[in-house]
Amino acid sequence: MSDSTVTPPEGRTQAAVPRAVTGEDRPGPPRGPRRARRPRLWFEILLVAVSYWTYSLIRNAVPEQRGKALRNADWIWRTEHELGVAVERSINHAVNSVNWLIVGMNYYYATLHFVLTLGVLVWLYRWHPGRYAATRLVLFATTGVALLGYYLFPLAPPRLMHGGRFVDTVMVHHTWGSMASGDLKHMSNQYAAMPSMHIGWSLWCGLTIFALASVPWARVLGLLYPVATLVVIVATANHFWLDAVGGLLCLCFGFAVARAWYGSLPYALPRLVPAPAARPLRSAQSA
Repeated sequence: MSDSTVTPPEGRTQAAVPRAVTGEDRPGPPRGPRRARRPRLWFEILLVAVSYWTYSLIRNAVPEQRGKALRNADWIWRTEHELGVAVERSINHAVNSVNWLIVGMNYYYATLHFVLTLGVLVWLYRWHPGRYAATRLVLFATTGVALLGYYLFPLAPPRLMHGGRFVDTVMVHHTWGSMASGDLKHMSNQYAAMPSMHIGWSLWCGLTIFALASVPWARVLGLLYPVATLVVIVATANHFWLDAVGGLLCLCFGFAVARAWYGSLPYALPRLVPAPAARPLRSAQSA
């Protein structure tokens, strides 16, 4: 038996060659030590749920260290006064005087933190599967390293300071706006304010939308989201603005981990998952 090249029979046309994929849609070869894989929905749902449950469990298990947390809050407040940047109380009192605005911010603080973050994860999973895992790793690493901050630097939020004259807007307006206020205060560690994951997560969402969205207005909203979140966490007296700096540093760590793991920033990876290598066609055999 001998191998011979197969030619299409006369009268038949060869199958059309698929159009080459160009631009950012080209799956391309892996650029780093890890190869992007198509995410599995059931696994991602389980992973996100278990990861957040673990994060919450560890965060709430960190000793509250009330005395040290209050001393740290006093130290930050004095330092901001010395630097001339202690603006939190003025913003808190000004926004609290506008009832509809502060009530809206209370609900913003309680809900959007989760809703938009999950929404961006779903959007990535559906439209950017090649970038999903790396961008998700940024979020997970950002959240994980925040636990060190809660343990090493316990911090009371401004609304719990002694003599700070801050308004706890949830208590005053009887809204469900914070897991650390009202009837829900026993479900969350009230002295884990540094770093602010409201800022860490909102920056992750905003940068992801800005980098990957194709609609200009969506990109603008992506940039405005963390800015609005910063105003909200300060106005509701849940954080000092320096807590936001801590959230930013955690996000930088998250990006560094993803860059080291995948050999590229997540947004520079191909949008689609590289297709499995096609099996070579066997040549027909003839006697």
